[in-house]
Amino acid sequence: MAGIFIPTLFMLLLFAGFCTARFVIDVNVPLEKFVVFPLALVPNLWGVWNLLYVALGGRRRLPLGLHGALLPLLLLPGALFTASRLGVFPPGLAGALWMALPLAVIGYYLVWKYFVGFFNRMLGVA
Repeated sequence: MAGIFIPTLFMLLLFAGFCTARFVIDVNVPLEKFVVFPLALVPNLWGVWNLLYVALGGRRRLPLGLHGALLPLLLLPGALFTASRLGVFPPGLAGALWMALPLAVIGYYLVWKYFVGFFNRMLGVA
């Protein structure tokens, strides 16, 4: 629960924005291809990543923030590979995403350190 709350909330807001763009503003871009896959996968990966952190128990060597900061290093290559294979990703945009990777790592570090850590402590699993 602690690991999936933040991405689920974020994805819910993203989906609401998608619905607004698609049905209210009438954006004719096939956004479904970009939104549905992350909606299903990202919260589950956060949950599994948090379970791995908790399962390591006293043997873990990384603080929670660093553990969370490693997740985008797995997500970005997987997302680029999947999107390129499905044909929903323009090839020129991959370079921009790689340049955004340091910002993603910093963002994940902060979210995992403060928010996921808070929910882990609240649930008594930290």
